[in-house]
Amino acid sequence: MKAKQLANKRHVFSDGISFAEIIVWRLPKPVPGSHHLFKYSLAYVYNEVFVLRYDNERGKGDHLHLGKIEEMYLFRGIDALLSDFRRDIKRWRDENGKT
Repeated sequence: MKAKQLANKRHVFSDGISFAEIIVWRLPKPVPGSHHLFKYSLAYVYNEVFVLRYDNERGKGDHLHLGKIEEMYLFRGIDALLSDFRRDIKRWRDENGKT
């Protein structure tokens, strides 16, 4: 099986200065450091600054970035990943008065 791109989407928010980008691939074998067949990069950018990012970079495994803080992420499937990403975008926008 070859790698297959499952998603490559960008959503621009109504403020015109923020967007969410979702890129997901299904792979023939796991990325080193991960135990599943997906490679992903999900990012929320506000005013040209990455404020939230989920990814599974080679050798690092599943993790997320909240501003400059990086922490491990427990991957529970694509649906859960997308749900967590949307929840965290909403939380950041609410906490920063960007609703």
